[in-house]
Formats: sequence, structure tokens, C-alpha cells
Amino acid sequence: MSVYLKLQQARIKLQSIEMKKSGHNKFAGYQYFELGDFLTPIQKIFGEVGLCGVVSFTPELAILRIVDVENTEQVIEFTSPMGSAALKGCHEVQNIGAVETYQRRYLYVTALEIVEHDALEAVTGSPDQKKEVTKLEKPQKPVTQDEFDKLPPEDQQMLRDIAMEAIAYIAKNQVGDAVDYIESQDLADLKVPLWSLFDSKQRSAMKNYSLQKKAA
Repeated sequence: MSVYLKLQQARIKLQSIEMKKSGHNKFAGYQYFELGDFLTPIQKIFGEVGLCGVVSFTPELAILRIVDVENTEQVIEFTSPMGSAALKGCHEVQNIGAVETYQRRYLYVTALEIVEHDALEAVTGSPDQKKEVTKLEKPQKPVTQDEFDKLPPEDQQMLRDIAMEAIAYIAKNQVGDAVDYIESQDLADLKVPLWSLFDSKQRSAMKNYSLQKKAA
């Protein structure tokens, strides 16, 4: 049996399992799969069909190698360009860990063809919903680290998750997508704390895009 057939069997088995989405973006109003939601079922299924997933990282790429344990020369490889989190207020190791967690999640989502309709619909929305999206306004002076740390822990994590998504877009020179993604979030009075998680270049890029969009 080829590694491709085994992977297809694993995909079918995973789709027959009802998995719970533990991630919750309360402002955009959608649930999403966190890495831990599907990694344990995947490992169990891989053990049943004879596969092993091995994740590694280089400065340029995140790599998931799915190996046939009965014939280790048969390998399927999935890759994703590496980015950097550069979240302000976090240590370098925390930023590296955040990026690697996101990359592992997206690699397995791709390899096992895990679809998250709710997240897509919540971010893009219907045409009527898009008309109601609040535009990215000129932010005030970013809050201090002490002020950010006083926010409820769930708000801090939610803001870091949003910042990570936006930074990933900016790293791919998709500044417009980063701005649109932020605008799709109902942040209310949390826009300024969110702004504090970006560095000056990231803030400048998004501000310039918003000004150009407004002038067009």
C-alpha cells in the first residue's frame, strides 16, 4: 500500500470523527480548531494506518514529512514559508514558539484537508455584513506593556491571535489583507491594545494602506 493511499485513508478516518473546536474568537463570533483538537486523533489514526508525521523548521520553511513506517523511503512532504511573529512585549523564545505552533497547525490542516467553514465565513462575511465593518481608524498612542498586562488574560490571548494573523499577511506583502482582517474584528475599545502588538514598520504599512484606500 502506497503512502498516498494511507494518507487518504487517514483523511477519511479523521473526517468520520466529530471533533470539538475549542478555539473561540468571541469578537468575530466563530469557533476554530486549535492544534490540540485534532493532533491527538491524527496521531491515533496514523498509528492505525502506519504513518508518522515529522515536523521540522528551517529559517525559510516549516516542513511536515509524512512517512510510511513500513517503508520509510515513501514520504509525502508539505511545506509552508516561515514568518516571524515579532509580537511586542513577548520574549524572542515566545515569538518563536508562537510561530512554530501556528505553522504546525496549518501544516496538519493542509495535509489532512481539515476545513474550517465557520472561520472563513466569519472573517469574510456576506456582502451585507461587509458594509457594516468598521474601518481601521487612525490609532492612538499604543498602550504600555503594563497597561496591556492589566487586560483580562482571554483578551490578551485573543489580541495576540489577531496580531499573529495580521503579521502573517504583512510578512507575505499582503498588507491589504491584514487591514481587512483587522477591520473584520469587532474590537470596540481593544483596537489600541491590539495596535501595541505591532512594531513601527508594521503599523506604518497598515496606516499607509488605509490612507491610500480612503483616498482612492
